[in-house]
Amino acid sequence: MKNTTNEIQKIVGDYARKIDEIPDSEFHAKPLPHKWSKIEVLGHLIDSAENNLRRFICGQYESGPPFIIYDQDFWVRSNDYAHGEKKDILLHWKLVNDRICAVLDTMPQSHYTKSCRTSRSSTTPVTLEWLAGDYVKHMKHHLNQIIAGSFDVVYP
Repeated sequence: MKNTTNEIQKIVGDYARKIDEIPDSEFHAKPLPHKWSKIEVLGHLIDSAENNLRRFICGQYESGPPFIIYDQDFWVRSNDYAHGEKKDILLHWKLVNDRICAVLDTMPQSHYTKSCRTSRSSTTPVTLEWLAGDYVKHMKHHLNQIIAGSFDVVYP
């Protein structure tokens, strides 16, 4: 997990600065009416982080794999990221990732193979270790939407 947390910290540190340099008009612009703006994509990364933080914690102590899913469009709308301030959204993203790193860094290695269910469509749980790696790939995928070509990653 230490490699995963180091990677999260590096990505967040590097990209917080890069995202902060994006002009507000570009950051809030929607590419199409039904597509997320860059600030909404960053908001989605916050929602993803918060849901995964819960998975990383609950997955360690619940007797069976917890079933933690979320409706990403509902969360983005409910949080109203489209009308948020960049500095506030960016700080929230940095802080929730700090919490994820703290939880992953203190997770006993024996808990890496504990599991969680993350999808309505799949009855197969995933391990917390797999979920941590997937979290990083998911973050990179969406950071590519904010700053094109940032990562060479293929994500479903």
